Amino acid sequence: MSNNNSILVAGLIVALLIGLAAPFLASGDPDGLESAAEKIINSDVLDANLDEAGLEEEGTVAPSPMPDYAIPGMDKIGEIGALIIGILLITLLSFGVGSIFKKSTSEN
Repeated sequence: MSNNNSILVAGLIVALLIGLAAPFLASGDPDGLESAAEKIINSDVLDANLDEAGLEEEGTVAPSPMPDYAIPGMDKIGEIGALIIGILLITLLSFGVGSIFKKSTSEN
């Protein structure tokens, strides 16, 4: 196994371990950006401002396949599953983009 593959496997193992532990370590209370948004944006005030401006609140373009980083109805197992699926998808996407760039640089 080459040195680059060893680094990739080690990074993937670390990411998967973090994905397994994250649902148990994360706080259930909103913090950071979500908490600040809840303090700043009052839904009554937001609705009044949108009405005054003649606008309507827009929904999402497409529904999230795993809202709130979880698979609905599966509790902690769903959260772990969503994280593992996300880690594997990002790894595959990164590997694919890297392969494209590697191929294009080797042709030049």
